[in-house]
Amino acid sequence: MKTPTITTRVSRELGTAINHGIYQPGTRLPGERLLAESMHVSRSTIRMALEDLERQGRVARSPQRGWFVPSPTVGEPPSTLQSFTEMARQRGHHPTAQVLEATVRSATFDEAGSLGIAPGAEILELVRLRGMNATPICVDRNLIPLSLSQPLLDRDLNDVSLYESLQTFCSVSIYRSAYSVQADAATAEMAGLLHIPQGSPVLVGTEIAYDRAGAAVLLGLNTYRGDAYRFHADLYRAE
Repeated sequence: MKTPTITTRVSRELGTAINHGIYQPGTRLPGERLLAESMHVSRSTIRMALEDLERQGRVARSPQRGWFVPSPTVGEPPSTLQSFTEMARQRGHHPTAQVLEATVRSATFDEAGSLGIAPGAEILELVRLRGMNATPICVDRNLIPLSLSQPLLDRDLNDVSLYESLQTFCSVSIYRSAYSVQADAATAEMAGLLHIPQGSPVLVGTEIAYDRAGAAVLLGLNTYRGDAYRFHADLYRAE
């Protein structure tokens, strides 16, 4: 069996420390000199180990912050519709979902217009805190006509994909989504849920999801930490 080099060993030990939460996402690592002293290796070895972790996407560096653990990010590939769960899993992260609110109420006039239902028709309002690897990433608020989502009322919607639940229990498959994103500042309530300072930048995504027949099945409002979401799109010039 090939004996790992000192650099490889140090890289693995630092990676394990990140996995165990000793160095949390978004936090700065100790300086290279302190790391070298604590691990009883040279500073050049620490530098090579950190560069190895940087190539893996486990750490990053900046002139202002030095070495730090980046926050996990999500974002759909260009022109591809994915659920939060699918995005997280594709990047090797563990997705979580905590139900904050699940209520049945009447749709407002605007909500009904977006969903193509009668004003006052019953809808399921589902609000969940989404996370990856125990880090809160997003608060999503989804409105679904009760005529479609009735089977979900008896289901545990913690730590599951809403898209998958709609397909499995309601025979509703989401085919496309009209999605827009705008920047905003975190309110006190949103900052508390996402573990960020009040006023921090957030990205707010508004979504209307449709089935293959073109019927609207879901109206969503997703509020992401500004450091945890990246939006991609393919753009073409008009001919």
